[in-house]
Amino acid sequence: MTNFHGDDVQPSSPDKAFFHIIPVPYEASVSYGHGTAQGPQTILEASAQLELFDGHGIPAERGIYTAPAVDCSGTREEVWARIETAVAGALAAGGMPVVLGGEHSLTSAVVKAVAEKYGRIGVVQFDAHADLRDSYEGSIWSHASVMKRIHDMGIPIYQIGTRSYCMEEHTLRAKDSIPYVDAERLAAEGLDAVQLPADFPEHIFITFDIDALDGAIMPATGTPVPGGLSWYQAQWLVRRICRERKCVGFDVVEYAPIDGFHAFDFAAAQLVYNIMGSV
Repeated sequence: MTNFHGDDVQPSSPDKAFFHIIPVPYEASVSYGHGTAQGPQTILEASAQLELFDGHGIPAERGIYTAPAVDCSGTREEVWARIETAVAGALAAGGMPVVLGGEHSLTSAVVKAVAEKYGRIGVVQFDAHADLRDSYEGSIWSHASVMKRIHDMGIPIYQIGTRSYCMEEHTLRAKDSIPYVDAERLAAEGLDAVQLPADFPEHIFITFDIDALDGAIMPATGTPVPGGLSWYQAQWLVRRICRERKCVGFDVVEYAPIDGFHAFDFAAAQLVYNIMGSV
């Protein structure tokens, strides 16, 4: 098994680690480019090239445990149950689940387990897409519907960097007052455009769809959209949000490696490690 950060970091036992890396190579509903099932292992392999110091500190000092990859065979219900069990196990050990996807649909299972542990939580979503369709291509469990499923759980959502969504999603945002800051507004107004509502829950889960980043930085994803976040915009926003609220877990999803372009593999691994540093 490949451990996050490779040989640089002595793997911690589950009861000693703060960060529990949970690879979930799930891919079932991708609708354009493919390859997210290879994302977790590729990120783990690239993480061996990371420096321990992230520019602010050494997140690895908190201890990292890399769990076996979740078995993604069988029905969606079976896979979701395994994801929930893996996340619940990390939380029961006192750790923070760091889930590596896989397509974005899996986040609903992760969030369900986190909410069962903490009660009222909010989800901060970095994404090019709103993912609020009630169904897509005949499935309510599509990657394009994941945030609708979370919204249906009664969990508050805050969306950052969105720039591609349909009228159904636009209407739902307005009807249900789902707060968001589109990428275009961020470009025009700067980072201060992002302000979590005063009543947003104290405990948050961050879901980072890697297509939130601009396609010039991160084309290795199934549905890239131009006009996304710059590298430092993303880092600064995650860091600020983690100062304002208590992050209790996060995922990085929708990474689809491109053969021969290891710079993108490394960027995905660095993103994961930098978010660890922020929390």
